Amino acid sequence: MFIKVTTSGPRRYVQLVEAYRDVDGRPKQRTVATLGRLDQLNTDLESVISGLLRVTGKTMPEALPTPALAFEPARDYGDVWALTELWNTLGFDRLRQIFKRTRHNIDVEALVGVMVLNRLCDPDSKVGVLRWVETIALPGVMAETIEHQHLLRAMDAMVEHKDEVDQVLASLLRPLVDQDLGVVFYDMTTIRAAGLSQQSDDVRQFGMSKEGVIARQVMLGVVQSAEGLPLYHEVFDGNTAEVTTLKPTIEKIVARFPVKRVIAVADRGLLSTDNLAELQVIQLPGGGTLEFILAVPGRRYADFVDLLASFHAEHCADAKKELIGEVAWDKLRLIVAHDPDVAAQASARRDTLIEELERKAAQWTSTLDGQDGGKRKRGRKLSDGGARARFYREVCDEHLTRIIQVDLKSELFTYSINERALMHARMMDGKLLLVTNTKDLMPEEVVRRYKSLADIERGFRILKSEIEIGPIYHRLPDRIRAHATICFIALILYRVMRTRLHARAAAISPERALAKLRRIQHHTVAVNGAQPVAGLSNISKEQTEILAALAIKKPTLKTQLTLL
Repeated sequence: MFIKVTTSGPRRYVQLVEAYRDVDGRPKQRTVATLGRLDQLNTDLESVISGLLRVTGKTMPEALPTPALAFEPARDYGDVWALTELWNTLGFDRLRQIFKRTRHNIDVEALVGVMVLNRLCDPDSKVGVLRWVETIALPGVMAETIEHQHLLRAMDAMVEHKDEVDQVLASLLRPLVDQDLGVVFYDMTTIRAAGLSQQSDDVRQFGMSKEGVIARQVMLGVVQSAEGLPLYHEVFDGNTAEVTTLKPTIEKIVARFPVKRVIAVADRGLLSTDNLAELQVIQLPGGGTLEFILAVPGRRYADFVDLLASFHAEHCADAKKELIGEVAWDKLRLIVAHDPDVAAQASARRDTLIEELERKAAQWTSTLDGQDGGKRKRGRKLSDGGARARFYREVCDEHLTRIIQVDLKSELFTYSINERALMHARMMDGKLLLVTNTKDLMPEEVVRRYKSLADIERGFRILKSEIEIGPIYHRLPDRIRAHATICFIALILYRVMRTRLHARAAAISPERALAKLRRIQHHTVAVNGAQPVAGLSNISKEQTEILAALAIKKPTLKTQLTLL
C-alpha cells in the first residue's frame, strides 16, 4: 500500500491505495481509505502516522537541524579581474622590477595598479581608494593591508623613478606603433586644481581654462597615435603658453619611438611663426625631418586674406558642395577645405547678430536724440557714455569688434561697420586652413588626418569624465605629476579595451563592458562555523562574450598576497 494524492475538480484528496493483481494477473489499484482533503489535514493525520509507527515498533525520525550559515558581503570581482589580466598581459607588471630596487618595503607596482584600476572602476580620492577596496575582491592582493600612506609612498616612488617608468611604458607601447609611418596627434587641456596654499615650483597656476574662465589649474599635454593609443603625456604649469610645448614634446616622442617617419598633427592653439621654424629643423633618428600638419587659428585668418582672395573667387564663391584645394605659402603648403553649407550658416548667424546690434543701437540713438530734444521718459536718463559702454560690451561678447567698430574716443555714441572686415569674414566662413610640409600626401589625406585629431579630444573627455582626473586635490607638484601618470595609464588601458571591443564588432563601450563584468561577484560563506568557502557567481553568456572580445580568460579564484 502507498499514499496517493488524487484531484477532483479544484480539490485534492489524500488516499491510502492498495496495489494488487486480478485473476488474470493484471496489476490493479484500489482505494482502501480516503484520509481527507489535502488542504484540510491537521493533527488527525499525525495520529495515524504515530499509530502505525507504534504498531511496527519504530520511532519518528528527528528533524535535521537547520545549518548555521554566515555570509560575508558580496564583493565586485569581474571588472577588477579583467583589468588585472589586461595589466599583466600588456606588460605593466614589468614595473615590479623597477621598484624592487627601491628603498620602499611595499609592493609599489601592485599599489600603482590598485590606483589605476580605481580610476576605471570607481574613481575617487586616494582616501576613497581605501573605501573602494573594501567592496572588491582584488585578484592576488590582500586589499585589507593597504593604508593611505602606502598609496602616497607609491606615488613618490613613481616620481623618483620617473625615467625608468617612462622607459617601461615606452617599451610596452612601442610594438603597437607603426614603424614605417608614425602619425602622432598632440593637444593640450586644462585640469582644475584645488587648494589655496603655494608650494615651491608649484605647477598649479592661474590661467585661462578651456571653459573660458580664469582658474587655478595645471596643463596636460597628451600625444597619441593615429589608432588612438596614448603614447606620452606631460604636466605643465597652469599658465604655460601652448605654443611653447610642441617642439620639446615632439623631440621626446622622436627619441622614444624610433619610427622612420613622424607626422605631427596639432590643433589651432599650437601654431606660431616660431613653432614653424623650430619644427622644420627637428631631425628624426633615421636622418629624416619631422613633418607636421597644423591648423591655422581663426585670429590668424587675416594673414591669409590676400592669398586666398583669388582661390575663393575661383573655387568657393559658387560652390555647391564641399571642396578641398591648396595654395603655396612661405615655402609650405596651405590646405584649404571649404564647406558651403557651413559657410552659409556662419554668414547668416553673423548677419543676424549684426542686425540685432544695429537695432539696439538705433533704439538707444533714438532715446538720446529724444532726450536732447527735451522729451522726458520714466526711469534713469540714458547717457552717450552709458550707451557706448553697453553697446561695446555686447559687440565684444559676440566677437565682432573687427566688423562693428565703436568710437570710444568720441563724446557722442557712434559706431561704424567695417565693410572690408565684413567681406573678409564672409570669405573665411566655412573654411578650414591647414599648414603642412608633407610632400606626398594629397590635400584630402591631409584634411582626413587632421580631422582624426578629434579622437584625442575624446581622450580628454574620458580623462575628465570616466577617469575623473580633476579637480586635483594634491598639493605637492610631484604628487600632481604622479596622479597624472596614474590617470594616463588608466587611459591606455581604456583605449586598448576600446580597440579590442571594436575589433570584435562588440557594440559596447569600455565603461559599459566593465559595468557588465562587475556583476560577476565574489561570495564567501561559512557553514556551522567551519572554514569559510569562497566562490564566484555564475558567468552569463553576455559576460563570456565580453571577456572573449577583450581576449581575457574567465575569472578564477587566486591566492591573495599581502602588499607588505
